[in-house]
Amino acid sequence: MNIQWFPGHMLETKKQLKSAVAKVDALLEVVDARLPLSSSNPFLKRIATGKNRIKVLNKADIANPETTQAWLEYFNREIKLPAAAICGTRLQEASHALQSLVAQVDRNKARKTKVMVVGIPNTGKSTILNTLAGRKVAKTGNVPAVTRHQQRTSLKGNIDIYDTPGILWPVIEPRQRGLVLAMSGAISDTAVDYHDIALFAAQLLLERYPACLVARYPFLNPLPGAPQDLIESVGNARGCLKKGGYIDFQKAAQLIIRDLRSGRLGRISFERPKDINTNYDTDQ
Repeated sequence: MNIQWFPGHMLETKKQLKSAVAKVDALLEVVDARLPLSSSNPFLKRIATGKNRIKVLNKADIANPETTQAWLEYFNREIKLPAAAICGTRLQEASHALQSLVAQVDRNKARKTKVMVVGIPNTGKSTILNTLAGRKVAKTGNVPAVTRHQQRTSLKGNIDIYDTPGILWPVIEPRQRGLVLAMSGAISDTAVDYHDIALFAAQLLLERYPACLVARYPFLNPLPGAPQDLIESVGNARGCLKKGGYIDFQKAAQLIIRDLRSGRLGRISFERPKDINTNYDTDQ
């Protein structure tokens, strides 16, 4: 499944972003801690050359902590790219990440340090900005592409921070990257097939997080062995039925994906450093 979802405003944003990056001192790249590799935009590496940068693994509070630590080691040690894991609504964590980035900048203290927040849709860029500002200065939402225009906010410490719209790339491949992005909600639900996403998610949960499934759905005893059976069991127990008592697979799939995205299924990571293969673009 190669997903193509590139709204018109993203094409214009891509052009503007390239120009804007040249005018700032540093880049705070926000990725989803549950899928830090797949939520890294390959376009960014081409325009970030020579810029101070930190990779912020946001939503760490709903990601598997052991896996998040493995990702931090991967980025910091193997890629040699500073990285930090945070929950974007926690001021201390967001501030620490920002200050770590600003400390990299060789600057005249009398001049403002210009920091740009970049990343794909739905990684929490605007949430982090609001936390740092201590007020709502950027729109937030649980759907992708909420921010449509660049916004500037002045922070303490003589820092100007810029929020930018999230942009994806025209064709998302390989298949696994498209699926984990769709699972996270980075791609509009209108562009994906819940059947494929739910089967992929169910397989991941059965293999890696069976205890989370039982905790959220105690009626799954014993656990089904196949993804299709898992989705149908949840649908049957939760009343996702069509006329005649047939399972409404679409509704059951949506229910599981919503639980996964929100963290109600527990602290789950969608990918691990050990999963990296030649199909992934690992040049971060």
